[in-house]
Amino acid sequence: MGVPYVPVVGLVGTDLLKRRDDMVVAVDPFDGKTKSVVAKALRPDVAAFHVQKADRQGNVSCGYDAEVVILAEASRHVIVTAEEIVDRLTEKESTGAFIQAIHVDAVVHAPFGAHPSGCAGLYGPDKAHMARYVAASRDDAAFDGYLETYVRAVKDHDEYVERHVPRDWRHPVRVAG
Repeated sequence: MGVPYVPVVGLVGTDLLKRRDDMVVAVDPFDGKTKSVVAKALRPDVAAFHVQKADRQGNVSCGYDAEVVILAEASRHVIVTAEEIVDRLTEKESTGAFIQAIHVDAVVHAPFGAHPSGCAGLYGPDKAHMARYVAASRDDAAFDGYLETYVRAVKDHDEYVERHVPRDWRHPVRVAG
């Protein structure tokens, strides 16, 4: 967004500011009375997120409404993984938030790239896998084992999908008729 800070509504009077050095209380410069919290603007080096559809130029249809547009605008570089890559995508054809190609550095075709969480309108979360993740996250050694199985022990995205995305998601049964 190119601003040094942003006002944040609703945090005045909370104890959050005791734990954060990137937020302060400031008086509204227009009315001279109202206090609000201002937070130092973040400028991520890289933002990466998964979407329903993108085109080859980098225009993105997220499939959901979210703050990803602000994230894309704030970041130095943006990498998008997408369920589907099309030749051309316009804002009118987009579902949910739309990000213009000018904000996107790279688009990667990655079916099931949101797994084990879901992708809006296409597939829900893999509840069994999420339960394994939650159980593993309670212990450092168990989480290291999780990372070994699901991250380090797969050579690429295709192998991850083949080994860990439920088969019926990848090859749905088609009903004749």
